[in-house]
Amino acid sequence: MLFSQSKKPDPIPVNERVAVSLKSLIDLAKLATRIHLHRGNKRTQQSGGYVSRFKGRGMEFDEARLYQAGDDIRSIDWRVTARTGKPHTKIFREERERPVFISVDNRLTMQFATRGVFKSVLASKLAGLLAWAAEYQGDRIGGQIFSDYECLELKPQNGRSAVLRFLHALVAKTNPNPTITKKQNAITLDHVLARLNQHARPGSLVYIISDFRCLNSVAESYLTKLAQHCEVVLIFIYDPLETSLPLKGRYRFTDNNRDVLFDANDKDRLLSYQQRFELRKQQLESLAKKQGLSFITCSTLDDPLQCLR
Repeated sequence: MLFSQSKKPDPIPVNERVAVSLKSLIDLAKLATRIHLHRGNKRTQQSGGYVSRFKGRGMEFDEARLYQAGDDIRSIDWRVTARTGKPHTKIFREERERPVFISVDNRLTMQFATRGVFKSVLASKLAGLLAWAAEYQGDRIGGQIFSDYECLELKPQNGRSAVLRFLHALVAKTNPNPTITKKQNAITLDHVLARLNQHARPGSLVYIISDFRCLNSVAESYLTKLAQHCEVVLIFIYDPLETSLPLKGRYRFTDNNRDVLFDANDKDRLLSYQQRFELRKQQLESLAKKQGLSFITCSTLDDPLQCLR
């Protein structure tokens, strides 16, 4: 979608404002060394009093040994205890490579900007930085890229090849392609989050990069379920025009299919528009706070590296 108000030339080349290139995502590798990926406060208790950042399948059973003073009674291996007649404790081993799962919104609402870059381009750059940072930290990289009509999942894998696989998918799925015909049914955000629950293994660090339009109670329930087994970070993408409309003048908005005329003298419409955005943002912040999720906001004018730092 384009905004017809004239403005000063943007120093970013036009093609880089509306579409992301593979080269630009690969060039993020050096910048990603400045990022330390999220470490949540939720922790899982191991036997012996050791606390690990991994949850669920992030802890693998290693062996059983005789119970020692100070062991957590919840870790007692009752089968071995019954068989031997002596109390035994389960010992767990950490998975060294944590899965990092990056979900990227590429719906039509993300193909928009009035300043800076398209929301879809910003989302891809944030995802690229996170993928490189995960690779540097020795984590496995996987992801989900979804549009209004399709959803692609990439299983977490190790190394630079996994990052490049993810970046190639981002470029292929994110850049607008007007020749594509939409024949299948539209995919809703709650459907996307339901799939995310299936593909993100317990113990994963999950980033969801989106404008979160059409977030409803069903989608929120899937986020709640995901947060029970994974560390979840919500990255809310928005364009400055979405926070408030211009205070003076008349403006035409178009997506090449529909036109909308707006008159800034309509103060009730101005206020209603601003309130809808604030309500959506507050809804996300409240959900994040309630479920222990991390919440990051990033404008199309912002530097993606600074948002993540």
